[in-house]
Amino acid sequence: MAKAFASQGDMTEKKISFSEIGTGLYAFTAEGDPNSGIIIGDDSVMIIEAQATPRLAKKVIDCVRSITDKPISHLVLTHYHAVRVLGASAFKANQVIMSDMARAMVVERGQQDWDSEFQRFPRLFEGYESIPGLTWPSTTFKNKMTIYLGNRRVDLMHLGRAHTAGDIVINVPDENVMFTGDIVEYRSACYCGDGHFADWGETLDAIRSFKPDAIAPGRGEALIGEALVEEAIELTYDFIESTYHPAAKVAARNGTLKEAWDAVRTECDCKFKDYAIYEHCLPFNVSRAYDEARGIDSPRIWTAERDLEMWEALQA
Repeated sequence: MAKAFASQGDMTEKKISFSEIGTGLYAFTAEGDPNSGIIIGDDSVMIIEAQATPRLAKKVIDCVRSITDKPISHLVLTHYHAVRVLGASAFKANQVIMSDMARAMVVERGQQDWDSEFQRFPRLFEGYESIPGLTWPSTTFKNKMTIYLGNRRVDLMHLGRAHTAGDIVINVPDENVMFTGDIVEYRSACYCGDGHFADWGETLDAIRSFKPDAIAPGRGEALIGEALVEEAIELTYDFIESTYHPAAKVAARNGTLKEAWDAVRTECDCKFKDYAIYEHCLPFNVSRAYDEARGIDSPRIWTAERDLEMWEALQA
C-alpha cells in the first residue's frame, strides 16, 4: 500500500495542553500540531501564532478566556506559513504583527503556500470556509520591535534566517521566557522546506545566548527549565545537521534527489522516525537541503502541483 502524502492520512484530533511557562505566560500545545503562545499584560493580551483556521483559533481563545477576560490587543505571527496565520480573523486583534520579510513572503508566495498546505493538512484545514483570505499584518519591523502591554515589556526580534527567511522570536524579559516559533521544536520534526540550513545553527545560538528559563517551541511540549531548553535546542540542531549533510554529499557528486532522500533516511530514521510529522516533513526537507547544497539560496516556491511531482519522483 502506498504511503499517504504528507499528513493526508492523519485525521486524529490531538489532545490540547495549556501550560503556564511563566507568570502570565502560556503555551497552547497539541501533540505536535502547531503551537500558540499567550502573553497577558496589565490591560490586554498578546497572542503568538493564529493557527490554520478560525475554528482552531477558537480553541486558543477558549483557553485564554478560561484565565482572563482582558481583550486581545496584539496578534504576533512568527512567519508566513498558512498553518500559522490563516486563523487570524478570529482574534479580532487591533494589531497584527510580522517581520518585514515575512510580509514580503506573503506577497511573493502566500497564496501558493496556502494551496500547498491545504493539500498537505486536511485535518488542520477543516472549517476552511471561514477563512476570509490571506492574512496581512497591520504592523511590520525589520530587526527589533518592543511592545509594552502596560508595564510588561515584550521584545520581538529577527535573529537570523532559519525555518524561513523572516522568522521572529518573542522575548519576555521580566520572566526570561521566549516564544521561538518553528526555529526550535521539541521531539517534532523541523519543517525545512522553506528553510536556510547554513544559517539555522547560528540563529539557534542566538536564542541560546539569552539563556531562557522557558521556551514555547513551534511544535512539541512547553520547555520549562534550563535543562529542557538546552535539550530542545541541541535536538533541533542535530535534526538540521543530520538532514543537510547527507543531502549535501549527494549533491556534491551530482547525485539525484532520490539518492539524497535515501542518504538522509539512512542518517535520520534511526534518530527521528518517532518524531511528530517526521514522514510529513522529510520529502520537503530533503528537497530543500539538496537545493541549498547546489547553491539555490532562496527556497523555491512550493505549489500544490510541485508537491505532488516531488512526491511521485521520490516514490519511483
